[in-house]
Amino acid sequence: MSLEKADIEKIAHLARLGIDPGDVPVYARNLSGILDLVERMERVGTDGVPPMAHPLQMVQRLRVDEVTETNQCDKFQQIAPQVEAGLYLVPKVIE
Repeated sequence: MSLEKADIEKIAHLARLGIDPGDVPVYARNLSGILDLVERMERVGTDGVPPMAHPLQMVQRLRVDEVTETNQCDKFQQIAPQVEAGLYLVPKVIE
């Protein structure tokens, strides 16, 4: 797919980008190359290829889910301006 000067100007306007008129041919060539690559990728046969969550066949290392700190909620609520039923009260900001 080959983009014209008008296409680049329209894309720049929609993206709110200021492009120097002298750079339009460079942008047209680069964006056309990207769109050509996408077209070629769409033609690749993917029938029978299972979908993957990640391109690498690796298992994510996870840490053990265990509590490592003591509960200090009461200590922090003692210095809070307003607390009710274990919750911090804050001023209303949206009416």
